Amino acid sequence: MTNITFIGAGSVVFATNLLTDIYSFERLQDSTITLMDIDPDRVERTAEVGEAVVDHHELPGEIRTTTDRREALEGADYVLNMINVGGEEPFENEIRIPEDYGVKQAVGDTLGPGGVFRALRTAPTVLDIARDMEELCPDALLLNYTNPMAMLCWAVDEATDVDVVGLCHSVQHTTEALARYLDVSSDDLEHWVAGINHMAWYLELEHDGEDCYPALREAASDPDIYEQDPVRFDVMDHFGAFITESSHHLSEYLPYFRTDDALIEELTPDEDFGHYTIEWMPTGRYLEHWRSYQPALEDEFEVTEDDVALDRSADYGSRIIHSIETDEPRRMNLNVRNDTDAIANLPDDACVEVPCLIDGRGVRSCSVGTLPPQLASLNRSNIAVQDRAVDAILERDETALRQAVKLDPLTAAALDLETIDEMIDDLLAANAEYLPDLY
Repeated sequence: MTNITFIGAGSVVFATNLLTDIYSFERLQDSTITLMDIDPDRVERTAEVGEAVVDHHELPGEIRTTTDRREALEGADYVLNMINVGGEEPFENEIRIPEDYGVKQAVGDTLGPGGVFRALRTAPTVLDIARDMEELCPDALLLNYTNPMAMLCWAVDEATDVDVVGLCHSVQHTTEALARYLDVSSDDLEHWVAGINHMAWYLELEHDGEDCYPALREAASDPDIYEQDPVRFDVMDHFGAFITESSHHLSEYLPYFRTDDALIEELTPDEDFGHYTIEWMPTGRYLEHWRSYQPALEDEFEVTEDDVALDRSADYGSRIIHSIETDEPRRMNLNVRNDTDAIANLPDDACVEVPCLIDGRGVRSCSVGTLPPQLASLNRSNIAVQDRAVDAILERDETALRQAVKLDPLTAAALDLETIDEMIDDLLAANAEYLPDLY
């Protein structure tokens, strides 16, 4: 029997997807899944779905709930972290205050002023979870889903002895997008991807043993395809490789795309492409999207047939647990510390996203070697921000915080140094109740 703990299980849709993924494996169907959240009403909603899954399929597993984090962690084998610290108010401040100064973030949860301040308010709780794990389940693996991925995993690696890996969906989603552009099945694409979270590079992309890059460049010359992913196609054209994450996210990690309203408008198509509508480039669009899917507790809630179906998603979490428990080998891209020199020309202590082998021995990163220098340089521009932000978190160092934001490529392209300090002053004041004291 495997003991799996979800921290932040009040995120009903995400948590239940992970839960059904786990129970979709016969070997994991006797697992005890403990759902923990500070909001008892939300966690009970997740539990209602989980119990319906267990009952419907007559599984030997068990669903438990608690609002006590230490109780949830006691004896866990795996801890899945999906917390959101602070909720809507600080998130809105992290978008709108920089926007007032001219820093126009699309999402603001990974880099930039939004990402740095999100890390500052989220990391203390994540570190508390890790320190509780050191005491209560020291051999457990921490699977982190919370953004900013690289900064949080880096801080846990630096400050605790907990084994942590970061999980993202960008490689899976990007591979599906590439398959559409190439008009092939995503199952038939072979890839070798490495870099950092939300900025990892398709170093190799093949179909039936053939290099896909010539066909991808030809596809990008079709305006109907190009306008579905303009930023990523431009970066590929200028730097030589396609990148994970979407055009809207990528646009805010670089200095080239979000300092001019006309360019933002140009890169914001509103055409319905059949399978989805692109609405992402406007500043703060993700904030509005995030608000739209937060369930209201007063709404009617009923478990449906779809909710209890054991359809396995593309998420890596259940597969990691299954591979470790059964010794079935798998390879997938995960976020891990670079201290094995997985990427030789990125810093050893950075959090990198690289192919990893998972089996009964755990998670082991593959050796990628050296990235092409132009790709490593773009990665290092983001790692520099992460490095200073982690120092700000661990040392409670306001100078490091200010330097992290000043090193951000988009912020530096939009503002002078004195104005950046003014923006940081406003962010510190607006979100003071959500932030640790800085010395």
